[in-house]
Amino acid sequence: MIISIIEVSVWTLISVVWNTDDYMRKMHAENTIIYFKVLNFINYAVILYFIYTFYKNYVKISTTASTKQLMHDILKTRKTVQYYVWYNLGMIVVSLIAGFLIQFNFNPKMALLKDKIAHEDSYYTLCITLGVILLTFIVILGAFWVFYKLLYGILMRKLNSNYKELKKIDL
Repeated sequence: MIISIIEVSVWTLISVVWNTDDYMRKMHAENTIIYFKVLNFINYAVILYFIYTFYKNYVKISTTASTKQLMHDILKTRKTVQYYVWYNLGMIVVSLIAGFLIQFNFNPKMALLKDKIAHEDSYYTLCITLGVILLTFIVILGAFWVFYKLLYGILMRKLNSNYKELKKIDL
């Protein structure tokens, strides 16, 4: 719960420092601003739901609960963490796709590339462009996956070891 609150705070700080609305206006992509505002609103609503769920799970996991209930709550918490990580990775995918599409469609520096794809050796240039985008996509997504694996993996291992200990006690 605390880690997710810190994570939301960091992303919020980044979005305050780097104003995407100004960037969209600069690229003459004003019509995309509303979509990002809606996506941002939905994203914050979902993350607040996860934080609330983390809090509920935290409160439920107590030493006064029965062993069976505690094991159930640990499994539920692990699933919630997994869903949270998958949701964030999904949002990264959506953001990367949107970012690439906006850059390709609205960035004036892409006109040369679009012209080259349309008129010259289009197949080769298109393959190179898609390869670079795919490689960038994989590197960014992989970096976030490793970050989440390290960050939440430590917590998940602790929950898993607690679960195994409880399972031994319950038998």
